[in-house]
This record gives sequence, structure tokens and C-alpha cells, in this order.
Amino acid sequence: MQLHDLINQLYSTLREKTAQARIVLLHPDSRYRSALVARLIHEPDLRVFYYAMGTDDLDLQSFIAGITHDLANQQPLFGRHTHMLLQKDPSNFTKLLDTFSRDIAELSQDPFVLILDEYDRTDGADDIQMFIERLVMHLPDRCQIIINSRTLPRMPWVSMIARKHAVMMLDDQMIMSDFYRRPTEGKHDLDVYALGPGFVIMNDKPIEAWEGHLPRLLFFFALDKAVVTRSEICHAFWPELDMDQAVNVFHVTKRRLHKAFDMDVLVHDDGYYQINPELAIHFDAVNFTTALVAARTDDSARRMDSWQRAIDMYRGPFLQGHSDGWIEDRRHDFRVGLLEALTSMAQIRLEQDRPEQALALFQRALGEDNLREDIHREVMQLFGRMGRRSEVAAHYQRLVDELKKQGKQAQPETSALYSRIVS
Repeated sequence: MQLHDLINQLYSTLREKTAQARIVLLHPDSRYRSALVARLIHEPDLRVFYYAMGTDDLDLQSFIAGITHDLANQQPLFGRHTHMLLQKDPSNFTKLLDTFSRDIAELSQDPFVLILDEYDRTDGADDIQMFIERLVMHLPDRCQIIINSRTLPRMPWVSMIARKHAVMMLDDQMIMSDFYRRPTEGKHDLDVYALGPGFVIMNDKPIEAWEGHLPRLLFFFALDKAVVTRSEICHAFWPELDMDQAVNVFHVTKRRLHKAFDMDVLVHDDGYYQINPELAIHFDAVNFTTALVAARTDDSARRMDSWQRAIDMYRGPFLQGHSDGWIEDRRHDFRVGLLEALTSMAQIRLEQDRPEQALALFQRALGEDNLREDIHREVMQLFGRMGRRSEVAAHYQRLVDELKKQGKQAQPETSALYSRIVS
């Protein structure tokens, strides 16, 4: 096959397999990353905006200045909101994120792609990595970010994939497991369970001598990404301390972590910390996400088994009992993945004419997120289909009461469905 035809084929596969994703990583191991970027840029039927990270992109302010300048050359009005904010309050991260997102949304009313090329130039910039991670949550549905990098960006890819926000592509293959390429064989076997209270088993023996919760959470934090920086750790765990104080506490916590395992768990290499490669890790959060990805891509005969495997592996909220900001973020991502599995399995049960089983799955989903009105509508429809109209009324009233506590009202389609069923 000629290179031209190969790239066109890779492009078609990319567009097909990543249609629902907000962010797509052209994996560093891909052979044709740069050729695919060139093909994307010259696609006549797709709006594409391009920014290559430069040597000046050492921090967030430099990145914002660079990308607003380059995108303004591609869309003249781009950056007008961000420029106004930078003159008034340039250091407010939250306002900058909201304002820049507004500029991104105004790039086009049609579906479009924003390519961030040479992304590895920002490897050492914690604030840029965090900004792009947060930006994903603020993107309009019509926007997709595609990252081309020679290294794996420091983002929580596992939870982002679980939430269906991210896809990793290795040329024409979607990466469906082993997202961080961690060893599964080594000197020590480690079974790690984060979905629930969180515990670790090393060589068939539970790790219990943590000396407080910080060493244990530091271990899970290091597992969350491929590599982390010391400043990233300090910002997540001790944001109220100045950097020197936070570094001192970090080193104490790290020593306690190593003492719990009786070995160096966090190893330092070229400015980054990562879990010791001598540990063969089996991580339930990765396995859960692998099952979700398999269910999304499996044929119909195997899809049910994959959804059920994901449901069975979810033993509880991510690191249940803790409320740190990064934990709450991951918890929400994995919960969204669970809701997808539960509702997808419920639809399969409906296709099999098993309404009671479908109802139980929908109700379990509402136990995880009681404000999902789309799932409430499924329950109401099922009650109506089964002739249990009084339960439709009771269910709807409970929903209205719960929404009222939140200062909200039922969506028009929910109220219309209720009226249609009980009339």
C-alpha cells in the first residue's frame, strides 16, 4: 500500500473511532503521528485549527499568549475575551479557564478540531498540563482536541477514558488496555483496589502499616498518571503551604510510603516520579476502564459480558471516605463510567424482554446519581409499561422534591412523559 493511501486509511479510522471523544492522543509510539496531523490540516470537509507548542511555552501565561496569537491568525476574532481578562486579572486560573473556553467555543459553530502539536515541549509545565486537562471539561460538544506528542502527557488518561472523554490511538488501533504501559511482571506482585475504600495487596499480603492516610493516598496519586512531578504532588496535597514546607512534608510522607512497602515505591528519574517498575501492578481502576472500552467496541455477542465485568469490578466510589479535590474528580469520572455500564446493560435486558432486571439496573444507577433525569424517565416508562402507574406518580413526585431541594425544576420532557403516562 502506498503511503498516501495508508494515511487516508488511518485518517478514516481515526475519525470513526474517536467521534465521541473530547480529546484524542496520537500515542507517542505511533509511526505516522506527524503524517496524520498533516492529513488533518488539509482535510477540506473539516474545520481544523492548529497550534504547535514552542520553546517559549514554559508556563501557562506564555502558552495563552502564544496560542491566542496563532489562532487569531486563523480566526481573526479569536482571543478577544481572553485579552480583556489578561488586562484585568491574569493570575486567576478559574476565570482564565472559563474565558479561554468561551473563545474556543466561538471558533466555529460547525464541528471542528483543535490540534496541539509538539505537546511534549510542555512536559515540565504543570500549569499547562493542568489547564488542558481542565479545558476538556469545558469544551463544547462540537470541539475535539487532538494532541500529538513524543511523550505521554501527564493527564489522568484512565479516568478520562472511563468517562468516555478521551481516546488513545496507536496509528489505526485504539489502545484498549495497559494505558500507561506499566509492567505486569516483576519482582513483586501488587494487587491494587481503588474502587471502594482503597487497599493494596503485595505478594498476597495486605499492606497495612501506612502510618496515616497520606502515604497511602500518595501511592494512589502516583498511580493515577504515568509520571508526576514533585510540585504537582505538593500542589495536590499541601496547597496551603509554601513550596519549601510542602517539599519537607512530601519527603516525610515518601519515607513512610517506602517503609510501608519495605522498598522504594516511588522512584525519581529526570525530574519525574513514577511507581517502581519492579512492581507488577494489577489495578482495578485500569481493569474497570478496560472492560468499558471493550464493551464500547465489542460485537453484540460479547458486549454484555464486558458491561457486566465492569459492573462487577466497581465495588464502590473511588477511594471512598476521602474528599481531596483530585479524588473527587476521579470519583466522578469512574461513576460516569459505571452509569454507562448499568444503563447499557439495562437496555440489553429490555431487548431480552426482562423488564424487572432492567428496572433494578436503572434503580441502581439512580442510587449513584439521583439527578440523572434521563434515567428517571427510563424508570417511569418501565413502571408505565408494567402497568404500575401509581409508582410512576410516586417516583415523579420524589424526583420533583429532590430537584426542588437543589433549586431546580424537572426538565420539560420529564414532565411531559409523566403527564402522558398517567393521563
